[in-house]
Amino acid sequence: MSHTSHTLRLLPESAVQPTGPVDHPDWNYRPLLGRVQRLRFRMVLDLLGGDRFDRILEIGYGSGVFQPELARWCRELHGIDAHPLTEQVAGRLATHGVTTTLTRGSAESLPYDSGSFDCVVAVSTLEYVESIETACREIDRILVPGGALVVVTPGASALWSPVLAVATRQGSSQYGDRRQQLQPALHRHFPLDREVRVPRLGGNVVRLYTGLRFRAGGTAA
Repeated sequence: MSHTSHTLRLLPESAVQPTGPVDHPDWNYRPLLGRVQRLRFRMVLDLLGGDRFDRILEIGYGSGVFQPELARWCRELHGIDAHPLTEQVAGRLATHGVTTTLTRGSAESLPYDSGSFDCVVAVSTLEYVESIETACREIDRILVPGGALVVVTPGASALWSPVLAVATRQGSSQYGDRRQQLQPALHRHFPLDREVRVPRLGGNVVRLYTGLRFRAGGTAA
């Protein structure tokens, strides 16, 4: 599936609400910034590759913008986030026909049994986690052996910091050095199945987003 050929099913703008200082759901509906934001979701679809899953967990679901689309690709959908507005977000999703189980919690201590999910999705989320190593171990634990971890993360190049500051009124300081830490940590814990990049050419210096699909229960190279 090409990430440009699929009509995304997102929560309508009228139904979303900010859930914290780093959650800006309205950005998804702005003319230019929204196009950039939605690239991340299309990258996830590319990495899912048309596969359907039994149970998907979205880490960092925020205001639930991407949950309607993820619901298309699984029998049972879950989400976890640190904010306390689980009931409000679940209610708005239910109003728009999306059944999901939302939980308040952290990627560093996931409140699920081992092997609970066959797919975990994290879009621009893991850069905020204090202990990425701990989160990786937890994600590996709750995935079935061979399950998929799909991550989309912003580029770590300083080139994009002024662009972020102008477009979002926030710079890269919100991540600390975790943008630089994330990908090496993921590669230490999980074997890589596939990578997609935006833009495709130009290397790390101009990288806007990197999308990665890893496999759980293996030995990373």
